Amino acid sequence: MTSVSDLRTLINDLAPTFHDLSDAIWDHPQLRWEEHDAVERHIEVVEKEGFTVTRDIAGIPTAFSAEIGQSGPVIAFLGEYDGLDGLSQALGALEPRPDPANLTGHGHGCGHHLLGAGSLLAAVALARHLQANRLPGRVRYYGCPAEEAAAGKSFMAAAGAFDDVDAALTWHPAGGTGTISTQGRCLAYVQAHFRFTGVAAHAGVSPHLGRSALDAAELMNVGVNFLREHMPDSARIHYAFTDAGGESPNVVPATSEVYYLVRAETVPAMQELYERVVAIAEGAALMTSTELAVQFDGASAEILPNRVLEEALHATLAEVGGVPFDAADQERAAAFSAGVDPDELRRARVAAGMAPDDPRCLHDGVPELAAPAYRHLNSGSSDVGDVSWITPTVQILSSTVALGTPWHSWQYVAQGKLPAAHKAMTHAATVIATTALDLVTKPELLAAAKAEHRDVTTATPYVCPIPAGTLAPPARDRARAGA
Repeated sequence: MTSVSDLRTLINDLAPTFHDLSDAIWDHPQLRWEEHDAVERHIEVVEKEGFTVTRDIAGIPTAFSAEIGQSGPVIAFLGEYDGLDGLSQALGALEPRPDPANLTGHGHGCGHHLLGAGSLLAAVALARHLQANRLPGRVRYYGCPAEEAAAGKSFMAAAGAFDDVDAALTWHPAGGTGTISTQGRCLAYVQAHFRFTGVAAHAGVSPHLGRSALDAAELMNVGVNFLREHMPDSARIHYAFTDAGGESPNVVPATSEVYYLVRAETVPAMQELYERVVAIAEGAALMTSTELAVQFDGASAEILPNRVLEEALHATLAEVGGVPFDAADQERAAAFSAGVDPDELRRARVAAGMAPDDPRCLHDGVPELAAPAYRHLNSGSSDVGDVSWITPTVQILSSTVALGTPWHSWQYVAQGKLPAAHKAMTHAATVIATTALDLVTKPELLAAAKAEHRDVTTATPYVCPIPAGTLAPPARDRARAGA
């Protein structure tokens, strides 16, 4: 039998192909539910490797799974590939400058082009290793859409896509390296469209005949602003106007729409806060004699940590070491960090376990594994949360961008195809594939992770944030078209 080092050698040998895959997805960024190009590129890879592909999970055209292996535990790798609106950026540019070859205007400001390709690299490498050594184990890769909004994995989870998985692993590009759940707790969230319909009228001649939908939307926002004083400090509410009533001020707006996102520490707390937001919207409609329609768009649970898997992954990370950056990588990163507020840069270094005045601008170390009691609150969210309540799940952050780089920014996009990003992707694939191999070859480790998960979810059962019978937006749109 070959050693674990052979698995890592295999990953390094395969890595250039998957770097090319991530680069191709960076070149063709697509938004949530529209990631068709990325899906086809991923499926082309897994079909060549002999995986069996299942498309249209939960009725979503850009959600799929790919599996290989006949027996043994089901070990899943989670991939993402959606981009963000308005973040086209030239590679390596140190100021905002759209990529002239980018025809969509979108960009990968959260590194999902790397995330999907890196998770797939881990899956392919593990599958080859198991086959070569005649080891049992079913390797499954999930292509998951719409993490940035509407929570693709949550709809997949509600459809039962992860019910037979024994353990799941994934990673995320970041400004530092470490086990994700020890870096911070994520929030549960829900998002919905609030559509107000009123009556158009001449704003000067006959305003009394009109009923302003825009007034209703603005009153909703005012009410929610008052609500902020009376909600937990850890909760978050965000909004964006998707219809501001048109461009003619002399017409009473007959339509208006606001897109809201509500976050809280747990699904029950999020649902309670969301109901208060809905009540405010109903009050705004009542005050303006307009009609309100609420369109649920998506939601996700908070991440449930698994200490057994965290410790296993951290042991692998300690053995592998940090991302192997060289002097050229550090020099390029320094140019990006130079644009970061000095206090923010110092905070980023300290958060990564570095000295505040450390001259390095890429984190290449391995921080200590934090105790569960010291998990700080990360005010972001991830639909990995729903998977984690269904099966034991663990994630690694791998240092991909210069310290202090803001998430969802042009700076993040600009670093997405640099050598440092490729090294981080290979590093993450190595850590999660090696940890997954331990789960296959050490049944007691997997059993312990599942026992911990069972104990926690027995005491605190999973609350699915997707209302029963709710279709994912693409499936809903397809059903409407069919009707």
